[in-house]
Amino acid sequence: MSNAVLNKDSTDPGTPADALHATLRQPRLPRWSPVAIAAGSIAVGVGIGVLADLSSRVQWGLIAALTFVAATFVLGTAVEGGRQAKDRLATSLVWVSFLAAIIPLASLLWETLARGSSMLDMYFLTHSMSGLRDLQPGGGVYHALLGTLQQVGLATLIAAPIGLLTAVYLVEYGRGKLAKAVTFFVDVMTGIPSIVAGLFVLSFWIILLDFGYSGFAGAMALAILMMPIVVRSTEEMLKLVPNELREASLALGVPKWRTILKVVLPTAIGGITTGVMLAVARIAGETAPVLLLVFGASSINNNPFQDPQSSLPYFIWQQFKAGNQYAYDRAWAAALVLIAFVMILNLAARGIARWKAPKTGR
Repeated sequence: MSNAVLNKDSTDPGTPADALHATLRQPRLPRWSPVAIAAGSIAVGVGIGVLADLSSRVQWGLIAALTFVAATFVLGTAVEGGRQAKDRLATSLVWVSFLAAIIPLASLLWETLARGSSMLDMYFLTHSMSGLRDLQPGGGVYHALLGTLQQVGLATLIAAPIGLLTAVYLVEYGRGKLAKAVTFFVDVMTGIPSIVAGLFVLSFWIILLDFGYSGFAGAMALAILMMPIVVRSTEEMLKLVPNELREASLALGVPKWRTILKVVLPTAIGGITTGVMLAVARIAGETAPVLLLVFGASSINNNPFQDPQSSLPYFIWQQFKAGNQYAYDRAWAAALVLIAFVMILNLAARGIARWKAPKTGR
């Protein structure tokens, strides 16, 4: 009898199973509906922009985005119900936010590529501005590229070991007030404007100690900006190392310093290297410390420890300041070189992270 009752209840139209079936049978918008809604929203944005005589294409895009979000929610509510409509609303907001972030970046890359590629060649990469005025055609970016490589390299040599050791202390040894103070100052340094780091090195290294302008002075300011990034990224990578590995090594009688050197760091080396590379990419385009400390030069200076030296950010600023077509072309080409340099560093970081990622057995 109980089975009959169960069977009767399972076929009753008011049971939860039937409600679930009714929900599954609820109408759905077709798969092509987001594309159709997007096309219609773009048409609405363009139409309103033309009729209202809106000169800015950004305003057209905002109208189209708002129309897309509103139309998606209204149609979803009418056809699929409130629950599915909220899901579609969240999805549409994510897509609109993604496009709002990617379109300016793509526009920047396209503009730089279109304006800088006309002058970018081997001559531009292998010659400097020695003997040329900013009003004259020709010249190249070799002296600035060499300066950037030397300054960023010196900054990495300064910041990477200090940041790595600081992160090891905070994760493996840091307890008490000293660790809290170090963490606090690392957080403060993360938000320091680049101009403040440049002013600090200027007042201490050049004014107080009476050293001259040089690439090394700029490298010290860049190292100040790079250090907290290295500390934070390395700290997070070290925290991801399983404690079981540390405990197994210590159980075998291995000292803690050797456990860190032979077990912890090799396990996290991929993430640490990635963090350092991303920090290098972060400081490669800094301009304020270079303007204050490196001071710029039109000729090649192979010695970063003596005399002014150029860099890619300084060269771009200098050429734009010149205010003529030849200088503008050189500035756009140098900007393209700087973007390519940063992109190569990011790709190298991803490659190293994938290469050094822990291999799991099948």
